[in-house]
Amino acid sequence: MTDRTIRVLLADDQTLVRAAFAMLVESAPDMEVVGQAGTGREAVELARTARADLVIMDLRMPDLDGIEATRLIAADDDLAGVRVLVLTTYDTDEYVVEALRAGASGFLVKDMRPAELLDAIRTVAAGDALLSPGPTARLIARLLRGPSTPPVPLTGGPDGLSDREKEVLGLVARGLNNTEIADTLGLSPLTAKTHVSRIMGKLGARDRAQLVIVAYESGLVTPGAV
Repeated sequence: MTDRTIRVLLADDQTLVRAAFAMLVESAPDMEVVGQAGTGREAVELARTARADLVIMDLRMPDLDGIEATRLIAADDDLAGVRVLVLTTYDTDEYVVEALRAGASGFLVKDMRPAELLDAIRTVAAGDALLSPGPTARLIARLLRGPSTPPVPLTGGPDGLSDREKEVLGLVARGLNNTEIADTLGLSPLTAKTHVSRIMGKLGARDRAQLVIVAYESGLVTPGAV
């Protein structure tokens, strides 16, 4: 998305937080704020009307929380290109896992540095869906143990993948990017990227975040492996 402005929607029930994020986003020459929502329901409505590329979503909001709002956005075919980046106060927040299950592309902790937020927006908008995959994978490993809401429906599990694709999926779940996967398996980066794309297609996953979820929920990767 380097050739056009990234359209950002801010969803947080705290007006001051939204204002601070809006000032930061607007300071970047390649971004613009196209809407602000104080509830999850407003976020879903604005995602549909403001033609946002990315939603920065607080998890705890009135009327409709960030998890349900993310689920509605991810399930809407008309919003297939919209990415959701959830905000949390602590990186041990169990709701982060539920948001990833619901279709979020990654998460940020609210005490991040300003430059980290802008980099995160660019990363997710460019299609590199999962932010800080190592910490995210460790978080999922810790928290994918109790009862939860059902994951986003996928078209199949790892059993439908080739042995090589299972290897690649396992490395994705451990937090490796395409270049690192290529180095580990002796492949070219393009081949590694092709494998990841093919796995997404077979599993019906929106992005790498869902690949991490399915790898753990299927038992392909176990918590002790990360």
